[in-house]
Amino acid sequence: MQATRILALTGLLQGLAWPALAADEALPEAIRALEARGAKVTGQFAAPGGLKGYAAEYQGQGMAFYLTPDGQHALIGTLFDQRGQDLTAAPLEQLVYAPMASRMWQQLESARWLADGRADAPRTVYVFSDPNCPYCAHFWHQARPWVDSGKVQLRHLLVGILREDSPGKAAAILASADPARAWLAHEQHHPDAALKPVTPLPAGPARQLDDNLQLMETLGAPATPAIFYQDDQGRMQMQAGSPKPEQLEAILGRR
Repeated sequence: MQATRILALTGLLQGLAWPALAADEALPEAIRALEARGAKVTGQFAAPGGLKGYAAEYQGQGMAFYLTPDGQHALIGTLFDQRGQDLTAAPLEQLVYAPMASRMWQQLESARWLADGRADAPRTVYVFSDPNCPYCAHFWHQARPWVDSGKVQLRHLLVGILREDSPGKAAAILASADPARAWLAHEQHHPDAALKPVTPLPAGPARQLDDNLQLMETLGAPATPAIFYQDDQGRMQMQAGSPKPEQLEAILGRR
């Protein structure tokens, strides 16, 4: 899934809404033929010129299908009006990308993460981190003013991908009596933390690392740290790599 395409979209256009399809609603044969090729129709929207618009998800991307007035043919693509205004982007955002982003956030919420900060913090930020990642440690230090003041809770999802001993180090943290505290101590003293990798990997931590890596790949995160947050409009965003100082307030909120 190409999460960056989802996250780059602007918010829903005000005052416009398109219905999702009912579970038992029959689709025209021409649209069903496109579903047979792997697309999943998620909703219908109004279109000019006698066309009927259908929003669909295909391999992590939004697609628009347009049924011709005779009901026998379908077009795929973007529709523009006489002023060059894109008539396709808004319904795709509401019917495809917004639900996808919501599912992605729910996946993060239900994952097994290490809490860093107050549980009642008004802002939550998810971070995929590797024990050997200096940029993860840099972001951890950048975020201290927000976390220590109770404004942000970081939720760390550990992966072991950067070096040969990364899985063993991540497993050592996850297998400790207090993984959140062990991660805090590791990041405080990175890169001089005296963390010894465990081998072979215990079954529980190994499974958690696999789950975290699979989720990271599903969400389209290319590297660590992969930072997922909701902006001031409630839209999910992703920051890949250590953010620049001027990006911190967008991720963490006002200091």
